[in-house]
Order: sequence, then structure tokens, then C-alpha cells
Amino acid sequence: MNQTAILRRQSTGAPEAGFGARRFQVYTLRDLDRIAALSRMPDELHFEMKVVASVLPFRVNDYVIDSLIDWDKAPEDPVFQLSFPQKGMLDPADFDRMADLFHAGADAREIQAAAQEIRNHLNPHPADQLRLNVPLDENGERLEGLQHKYRETVLFFPSQGQTCHTYCSFCFRWAQFIGDKALRMASTEAAALHRYLRNHRGVTDLLVTGGDPMVMKARRLAAYLEPLLEPAFDHIQSIRIGTKALSFWPHRFVTDEDADELLRLLERLSGAGKHIALMAHYNHWRELDTDIAREAIRRLRSTGAEIRSQGPLLAHINDSGETWARLWQTQVKAGIIPYYMFVERDTGAHRYFEVPLAKAWRVYREAMQQVSGLGRTARGPSMSAGPGKVEIQGVTEINGEKVFVLRFIQSRNPDWVQRPFFARYDESATWLDQLRPALGEERFFFEDEYQAFCAERQGG
Repeated sequence: MNQTAILRRQSTGAPEAGFGARRFQVYTLRDLDRIAALSRMPDELHFEMKVVASVLPFRVNDYVIDSLIDWDKAPEDPVFQLSFPQKGMLDPADFDRMADLFHAGADAREIQAAAQEIRNHLNPHPADQLRLNVPLDENGERLEGLQHKYRETVLFFPSQGQTCHTYCSFCFRWAQFIGDKALRMASTEAAALHRYLRNHRGVTDLLVTGGDPMVMKARRLAAYLEPLLEPAFDHIQSIRIGTKALSFWPHRFVTDEDADELLRLLERLSGAGKHIALMAHYNHWRELDTDIAREAIRRLRSTGAEIRSQGPLLAHINDSGETWARLWQTQVKAGIIPYYMFVERDTGAHRYFEVPLAKAWRVYREAMQQVSGLGRTARGPSMSAGPGKVEIQGVTEINGEKVFVLRFIQSRNPDWVQRPFFARYDESATWLDQLRPALGEERFFFEDEYQAFCAERQGG
């Protein structure tokens, strides 16, 4: 590190006084009865949480419990909804099936078998990502732990980062956390990642994702990222790191034993000319409303890294324009760049959290009307569907027909990007595959090519 960087670390990067080390304490399904704050909840709610957590992953830490949840408003509190299981997350028939097993005193093996059957019907890998996105190496073998959906960007899933400090109850990557290796995306092969990037000069962006890469020790993260400073990787302009740690464990950047080492790694990468972007997952402005969260943001920004925010629109948590406007305003004040409002993916507990596309557009529009230009960098509502990221640009009327105006922000074929297309207005549709072409068209313009691509990946 050069002398300028050292001086900057000493003057701006050192943690402010008052932030002592804190031990990370996590709770899972078997620890539910040990969470003191839940004692005020009725026994029926305890039982419902245990039933749901036997199917979908549950993990929460004491920072979320102590600092983010307003227990006077639970269970309706948005952060409680974000981190604790709810009965409505399962289909009623599935909930009743699991509840009956619990009441009957079924053994763990029977409960697990029933849970697995239910999971198999929850679309564990949306947009067919395991079949369509996993690239092949030079020998035609699948490179597990990598995804290459869009030309410029490769996703990497380091095996050491396939958990989180707390699990989001809506998580579209819930299948990573249930112990089924057949559904898990993960790799320990740094050499395979580097070889693939070296051989694909058209890739400009690496996205390290999970789980949450920030559960990794700094030295492990460095083993994946520091080699990218070699001349062979000059084409890798940006390194993105997807993380919820700024919300669920900001101590990672302030008081954890290797917090300084982690920040020095980001500073080295940034100082060497790589664009470092922390893709921070935020769902509610409350996640930014603690001193330790603000300090973590300040320290990260002192490294030269950029923080961009993204998250889905969710019933029970943030489905109002006022909530999103306050979230974006708070982020801009902290120096964070609003990036995406996503539509909840069609997987896992989506029936509990999904919002109709028509309402999603109204919420987005209402939020945009309340923020300045610096907050209007957030794109959306966006569906990360099989063909690409489809944005709902608006609702209008053409030749007497009410339609959704759509476009691709990103797509498998770059030629599709920014081409407007139209779907019949549908007040209840929640995902792209529920929409139908408007204006007399029988198919969307991209459908034939996308279906041909899917057939090719299937081998015919």
C-alpha cells in the first residue's frame, strides 16, 4: 500500500471510538426457544415458525434481534417479517401436512422427507439457472460454482461464502442453505475461475455472490480476488461483491478481528485501478438506522469502494412508495447509490411476498416522485427472468388497449436490450410468464430465439 493510502487509512478509515468488539451469536431452528424476545409471542406463533423453518431455511443473529426489530410492533414489524418464518410462507396444504407431522410426533427422518418433497415444488432455482447459466470449460465440462448469463458479467459462488449472517425470509437463493448438494452452487476452484476469466476477454465484470461472501475471512477472499491484479486480467474492470452484511452484521467492517485486513484488501484492489462495488442488499430504511451501520458505510467508502443498493419489493415489508422513498433518501445521504428495485422472484416463499406487477410499478412511481435526481438512479421494477432483466417502464393505452410498457435492461442477446415491447395489462400478474403480448401480437419478439436457446442447452 502506498503512503497516500496509509495516511488515508489512518485519517479516515480507523473506526470511531465507542464501537467495541461484539461476539457473533446466531440462532437457527433448534434455537428458537432460546430467543428471549420471542417469549412475548403466543405459543401458536412459536409452533408456526417451527413448522415453516422445517421446510425453509432460518438463521438470525443477535444484532438483528437486539438492534433492528421493533418488538413492540412484532410480528408485523418489517424486519421481523424479513428475518423470521411466517405461516403464510407455505401453501396452506403444505403447512397443514407439516403441522400434522409435528402434532403426531413424527421422527426427524419423516419430517425431513416431507419437507424435501415440498421444497422440490418451490422452484428452487428460478429462471432455470442451473441448466442455462453454468458455463463449460475448455474440455466441455460444467464449471460448477460459476454462472455466465450475460456477456460482460460472470458470477462466482465461493464455497466458503455459502451462508449468511442472517437469512432473509424471502431469499431467492434459499436452496443454497438446505443441505442439498444437488441444488447448491459453490466452488473452491480459484484456479478454474481465473482460467475461465483469462480465456474470456469479453468479460469485464466479476460478481462474487452467495450466500454472502462477507462471511469469509479476508485472506480467503483475497485468494480469489488479488490474482485479478495481474496483467492477464486487465480486461476485468469491475469486481462486485453481493452482500447483506452492511444490514445484518455491519461489525464485519468495523470490529471483527480481520475488519481492517478486509478493508485493506478492498483498498488495494481499488488503488490498483479496479472498480470495486459492494452490491448491498437493503429492504428497509431501518437497516441503515444504527450507529454501527453508518460507521461500516463510512469505513467502506474510505477504501475507494462504491456501495450500490438493491432489493426486491415485498409485501409485509416495503410495499409502499413512502418506504422506498425514505430508503433511497437515507442511502443517498450516506453516499450509497440506489441501483435496483427487483420484483420478488418466483421461488420459495414468493406467494407470501409477491406484489402484482401493476402495484409494483405504482409503488416505484410514487417513490420516484419523492426523491431527488440522485435517488432516481434506481432501476425497476425489474424481473430477473430467464431471457434477462425485464423492466416495467409504465402503463399506458395504445389504440384503446391498456398495456404494460416493458424493456430489457440486460438480456442473453444484447440486441434485445432497450427494445420496448408491450404486454396486455393484467392487474393480478406477478411475473413475466404470466403476461401475454398486446396489440394483436401472438408472441413477444424474443420468445422464438429464447426457446431455441433453451432447446440447444437441453441438447435438442
